[in-house]
Amino acid sequence: MDHNSTAAAATAAPRTRWYRQLYFWVLTAIVIGILVGWLAPATGIAMEPIGTTFVNAMKMLIGPIVFLTIVGGIASVADLKKVGMTGLKALTYFQVGTICALAFGLVAINIFRLGDGVNADASTIKTSDSAAKLIDAGAHQEWWEFITHIIPTSVVQPFVAGDILQIIFIAVVFGIALNAIGKVGAPVLDGIQRLTAVMFKILSFIMKAAPLGAFGAMAYAVGKYGVSSLTSMGGLIALFYATSILFVVVVLGSIMAFLKLNIFSMIRHLKEEYMLILGTSTAEPALPGLMRKLEHAGVKKETVGLVVPTGYSFNLDGAAIYLSLAALYIAQATNTNLTIGQQLGLLAVMLLTSKGAAGVAGGGFIALTATLATIGTIPAAGIMLIFGIDKFMSECRALVNFTGNAVATLFIAWWDRTLDADRVRRVFAGEAVEPLPAQVTGPGDGTAPNDDDLHQVPVSGKDPAGVGHPLPADRRPAYSETV
Repeated sequence: MDHNSTAAAATAAPRTRWYRQLYFWVLTAIVIGILVGWLAPATGIAMEPIGTTFVNAMKMLIGPIVFLTIVGGIASVADLKKVGMTGLKALTYFQVGTICALAFGLVAINIFRLGDGVNADASTIKTSDSAAKLIDAGAHQEWWEFITHIIPTSVVQPFVAGDILQIIFIAVVFGIALNAIGKVGAPVLDGIQRLTAVMFKILSFIMKAAPLGAFGAMAYAVGKYGVSSLTSMGGLIALFYATSILFVVVVLGSIMAFLKLNIFSMIRHLKEEYMLILGTSTAEPALPGLMRKLEHAGVKKETVGLVVPTGYSFNLDGAAIYLSLAALYIAQATNTNLTIGQQLGLLAVMLLTSKGAAGVAGGGFIALTATLATIGTIPAAGIMLIFGIDKFMSECRALVNFTGNAVATLFIAWWDRTLDADRVRRVFAGEAVEPLPAQVTGPGDGTAPNDDDLHQVPVSGKDPAGVGHPLPADRRPAYSETV
């Protein structure tokens, strides 16, 4: 079949009806979960195991998927210098993006000054046991700990603990070593590609339970925390959401416009992942889906494998906005006056502390406490002023973090001169595109990645001519077998 006939066949493929798509059912489950938690709080709280079980099932796959994707990407490139440059570019971009996000939060809270008039006395603020543990963890955290924490004490421990940063370190070292040994490592890399396909198939099974997981998580959140927190501190919540939306539209939207892409088209293309984040209040379950869709859009696998997982630890735009907004709110509420110089110093400290608690339970609060403890002028006990509404801000943090990492990956691909903007634009618009050479199209509709037409990597037995094989010709295994 020639190119034109293939494209025509893809274009003629039927599209999945809206009421059969995952995002519709997840959104419906979120609405039902809100109603259950609101009208029957006790029942909503009882739904907690459903939500946590689904999130745990997703987290179970994140470590292996990140490891396999990074190893597969690094081991199959011809020039390792390009991998190193990609990582350096990503870290540079992350720091610039974090500075912009922190500045947005500082400007917003300085303009509206919602903490003025609260007149909270830090010495009389009551601290719950759970909050006290977070405050203590943040107060005793050094700014440099996240650097030493990258290297694990064992190879297995990061996968058990789900520590993405340590998994990235192991994967990079393993991938470089596999690349360096040449032909000897070809069978191993072939096995990595097969395992990647298996892990994404397992992911497709678990994703079918996404509506159930979103229902359980949302019913519990509303039933546990109620809507009273929303009304009591609605102003701060509204300011955080408005600032975050403005950051996405202005800053991230400008970057996408520079790439000649549309931020809203990207958001629409990733709607399933956004619904999943909205329901579970965390961006982690959406990580595999983001990697899968960006690869389908044409971003090189090694770029996706390096930038997306690393961004989940270093490129937290939503968390950065939250940190600066919350820190200044606490300062205003406790009548702690900060000069412009002190606020800039606060921003510099948050550049480090915002990275320190990535992927840790209560990470936002630990990072906030670490910041306040380092500065020493704002009472750390003041975080109790926003402890009750943190849950309602976590969704927004996760959504902005996720969006920032999607944009970062596209930008780094452009910086590496490997971005096919036309293909990305067509994929985001929902148009039919031909499968990439390293993919075999299944019974999908050809317009967006699904469980059947992604990561079906051809191996030597299925691809005797070597067309689309993930390895260069001189590094392919000398054997042939079918799977």
